Amino acid sequence: MFEKVFKLSENGTNVKTELVAGLTTFMTMAYIIALNPNLLTNFGAEGSQLWNGVFMATCIASAVGMFCMAFLANKPFCMAPGMGLNSFFAVVVGNIVAMTGMTYVASFQAALIIILVEGIVFVVLSIFNVREKIVESIPLGIRLGISPAIGLMLMNIGLGSNVGIYAEGNGFTTPFFVMRDFFGALTPSVLHSNMGDAGYATMILTVITMFVGLFAIVAMAKKGIKGAVLFGMLIASVVYWAGSFAFLNTNPFASLATASFLPPFADMMETTFFKFNFAGFLEIGWFTVITLMVTFCIIDMFDTIGTLVGTASRANMVDENGNMPNMKEALLSDAIGTITGACTGTSTVTTFVESASGVEAGGRTGLTALTCGVLFLACMFIAPIAAIIPAAATSAALIYVGVLMLQGLKNVNFDDMDQMVPVALMLIGMPISGSIGHAIGIGLISYTIMKVFGGKAKEVSVLTYAISALFLVKFFLAV
Repeated sequence: MFEKVFKLSENGTNVKTELVAGLTTFMTMAYIIALNPNLLTNFGAEGSQLWNGVFMATCIASAVGMFCMAFLANKPFCMAPGMGLNSFFAVVVGNIVAMTGMTYVASFQAALIIILVEGIVFVVLSIFNVREKIVESIPLGIRLGISPAIGLMLMNIGLGSNVGIYAEGNGFTTPFFVMRDFFGALTPSVLHSNMGDAGYATMILTVITMFVGLFAIVAMAKKGIKGAVLFGMLIASVVYWAGSFAFLNTNPFASLATASFLPPFADMMETTFFKFNFAGFLEIGWFTVITLMVTFCIIDMFDTIGTLVGTASRANMVDENGNMPNMKEALLSDAIGTITGACTGTSTVTTFVESASGVEAGGRTGLTALTCGVLFLACMFIAPIAAIIPAAATSAALIYVGVLMLQGLKNVNFDDMDQMVPVALMLIGMPISGSIGHAIGIGLISYTIMKVFGGKAKEVSVLTYAISALFLVKFFLAV
């Protein structure tokens, strides 16, 4: 059955490889299941009912998007509420509260309408191939640079923001990070005094776990072991769990004792399921609404395009012109996921850059996305189990995949300044800004300006001019 539906042999893969790839991607992005409701509800400060509603919406909308990716596009890309977009959505909700005086929940329900409209717009644009034309309008040099830029972004996430350790040294107010605080410390004793005994011990265990996992993955990959990324993450997890018992005197499985395995359907129905606040939406103001919709659309569109193009390039799923087959269906799946997210109660659903880990594990068809989608649905029942996967273990996978994606730089012509400068700006812009879409925008603007002032204005397509102008407005003029 799987062979007929997903054309496994034609894509050089098999059921076992696809299942492992789906599980690998799931483990690298499972953090979003708890982090998304945390971000959208101010870490539960807006009430457990809303938290539970967003939690359920995260699982359901992600799964629906991945099922569409599996059966419509037959691609191994997985999706969930996008990082960055969810934080922006939370800020928007807070601003609506300040503007209208409504409660946070009512403001949340009003903001969901923006996400709904965004999803509908993207469905229409996808059906009429507008989004696909936008992909094709991106110059080849920039497309070639997207994959390695994402690689640097993954490495930055793995060594930076993916693992934050809250310690007594600063009153548990802001996290300490591996790259900035461990490797950036003047001396180990300085970091120790800044973090305190428990925090410093946790940092040491985190660093060891991360690099044990990374080099385990490398060793197995060099020997051609399939599923090296997944096995490396499991090895890293065992190291962290054992270290927690032995050195931190903590039980990493303690949360399971009091965890609930019953999905909070009632809370979702009460707070987020088709709970659109149209009356509150009309109080926001049309200019603000239009500005917000355009902003969400721009960020989501180019984050998704960048992830699809970059990851597909790494998996050799593109033709000689850098175009991916079934791009239309992949973009449509993303749009359907966003609409589902709005209807169930979460921010924009987009293709996750962590999909690269599953691709690296051998995922080549929609069976990878289907597997990950099923696991997201299962997390409505087993979320506490997914939560015990240590962040340091997922960092190992992200760093490894990021390193591999840097190989795409060999396809960039660094003798051509029109290619080199935009790619160089994307390489630094993507990890620093944390936005794939914004980095692509910087690349497109620089490409267009260089062509114009280099006397080659006719080589730039009309659509590239339009997109560059749109990003200029986004960066400098948007309110």
